[in-house]
Amino acid sequence: MSMIKTVGVYKTFHGKQGRGPLEVLKDVSLTVEQKEVICIIGPSGAGKSTYLRVLNRLESIDSGQIYIEDKLLFDCKDGVNMVKMPQSERNTALLEVGMVFQNFNLFPHKTVVENVMLAPLHVRKTGAEEARAKAQTLLDRVGLGDKVNAYPSQLSGGQQQRVAIARALAMEPKIMLFDEPTSALDPELVGEVLQVMKGLAAAGMTMLVVTHEMGFAREAADKVVFMFEGAVLETGSPEKIFSHPENPRTRQFLQSVL
Repeated sequence: MSMIKTVGVYKTFHGKQGRGPLEVLKDVSLTVEQKEVICIIGPSGAGKSTYLRVLNRLESIDSGQIYIEDKLLFDCKDGVNMVKMPQSERNTALLEVGMVFQNFNLFPHKTVVENVMLAPLHVRKTGAEEARAKAQTLLDRVGLGDKVNAYPSQLSGGQQQRVAIARALAMEPKIMLFDEPTSALDPELVGEVLQVMKGLAAAGMTMLVVTHEMGFAREAADKVVFMFEGAVLETGSPEKIFSHPENPRTRQFLQSVL
């Protein structure tokens, strides 16, 4: 079963102050199978982050189809969704998708454990005792079991991002989206976050990762997708993309970053 599928997705941002429209996604079709790890690479402005944001409904699409677990949630034409279903049903399907952002977005006035507990308490209506026990387990899993009562300001960037991963996992998603999760970190802190992500991949989590970390993409991905100017130009195994890229744009990009 495919966990995420998009067919012919287009997205345009309409400029302000006299700027013309900018087409940021152009006919993006991609399928993520269960337990698959896909890394999306490409230059800044390629549409990578926007693609993740439309999957998590942080941005709408102009046209195309979005499926979650083979269920068609959005079939848009001229910005109008043609799929008629109760909003509650659509929201339930979208809860299967967790997201980790570049910036950690932790609540500064709440402790680490309170940050992780928050969504299960208020969205899943989990009991406080159960939510706390689950949060402790997840913080242990990301190596921060001893930091439950710390505040975000007392943690390094790498530790805060690991809390953000635990927070996303607390909602028990079936799919995890990562939007350049290490780009805001100092270089010496990148490894600890990538290690947690490799552990999730090894445990069978379905993951779609936008990343500049080519070593991670080569090592952890089942499939690598190269995006350029809003379009998918090339898709293949890490071996194919990194050792035998076919598209000249892919070759040019890899030469600039490797």
